[in-house]
Amino acid sequence: MASNRGVVYLGPGKVEVRSIDYPKMVNPEGKSIEHGVILKVVSTNICGSDQHMVRGRTTAPKGLVLGHEITGEIIEKGKDVEYLNVGDLVTVPFNVACGRCRTCREQQTGVCLNVNKGRAGGAYGYVDMGGWVGGQAEYVMVPYADFNLIRFPDKAQALEKILDLTMLSDILPTGFHGAVTAGVGVGSTVYVAGAGPVGLAAAASAHVLGAAVVMVGDMNPERLKHAKASGFEPIDLTKSDKLEELIEAVVGVPEVDAAVDAVGFEARGHGAQSSTEAPATVLNSLMAITRAAGGIGIPGLYVTEDPGAKDEAAKQGNLRMRFGLGWAKSHRLYTGQTPVLRYNRQLMQAILHGRLPIAKVVNATVISLDDAPRGYHEFDTGVARKFVIDPHGMLKKKSA
Repeated sequence: MASNRGVVYLGPGKVEVRSIDYPKMVNPEGKSIEHGVILKVVSTNICGSDQHMVRGRTTAPKGLVLGHEITGEIIEKGKDVEYLNVGDLVTVPFNVACGRCRTCREQQTGVCLNVNKGRAGGAYGYVDMGGWVGGQAEYVMVPYADFNLIRFPDKAQALEKILDLTMLSDILPTGFHGAVTAGVGVGSTVYVAGAGPVGLAAAASAHVLGAAVVMVGDMNPERLKHAKASGFEPIDLTKSDKLEELIEAVVGVPEVDAAVDAVGFEARGHGAQSSTEAPATVLNSLMAITRAAGGIGIPGLYVTEDPGAKDEAAKQGNLRMRFGLGWAKSHRLYTGQTPVLRYNRQLMQAILHGRLPIAKVVNATVISLDDAPRGYHEFDTGVARKFVIDPHGMLKKKSA
């Protein structure tokens, strides 16, 4: 039997590359399927959402094969796969979606009703998301392939732009979703909380959507420096407890038209409280600065259980939100996992035609599969990089 290796979660702060099962055409319950494909993984990325698990901030079980950002080449397909062929290079949405249920038909593929017995929504290599094996590996199985996968029209062209296209599986559509649901449009003033890869993707998306000014807030000097170099206005959150003051210093008024939360539940306070974890800080600050009748997109991850939280309420996913403020200002708050299929074809075109150099924006950095544990460690220190794992050496050490 063919061999396979993948990145395995072994407990808080510990991941290793280990031998894992070669993928089979079966679902997590062991039922044989014919609507899937086996991919040779060309690129797979380390995501901030993976870091939440690795830090021990979820109920992820030991032994979980990580990885939900996948681009690959089809090397085997089930007999029910009609429109894809062996040899195709494809992008894989992180959502596992059946394409047949009510929510999938409504383009809400982040909450597919048929791929996870525990709740709506499935994903590869993620806690409570249906048990689908992750793709930080040499090979992975993708179900419902005709529905989920997009084939790159020109394989050679795609490989030349692979560091941009690898972002289609998650962070670029996620950032774009945050900007779209916040209502970003021509002439908008926009604030993005978080200068990590998703925050930078949201900021780049805001520019593509026509924003007049895009501010990105963070506490990490390296990330703020990179945000500025990428064309965004950096907001150093260590400088003041009041985000309104920092916003006013840039745009002349203490409010914005639209805001995006790209931080999620491991947020910390601002200013003097920057070393204190405060899960609702970002949401509360965004309600404070977003204009009346404005929008707040929330692609940042929030979990139903956070066993590592210091706050007892937060351990159960309960946040101390100033919801009354948002209600009084008639805010639109849009939450949940991004339905990648709603956006990734148009974003693919933007990349292929030179409109969105996302690899440069997020500082894509190629590492080998064996270097994945080091990549997790460095990413956790807050480096201004997006690590792209190259399991088969196909990327030839490309860099942004």
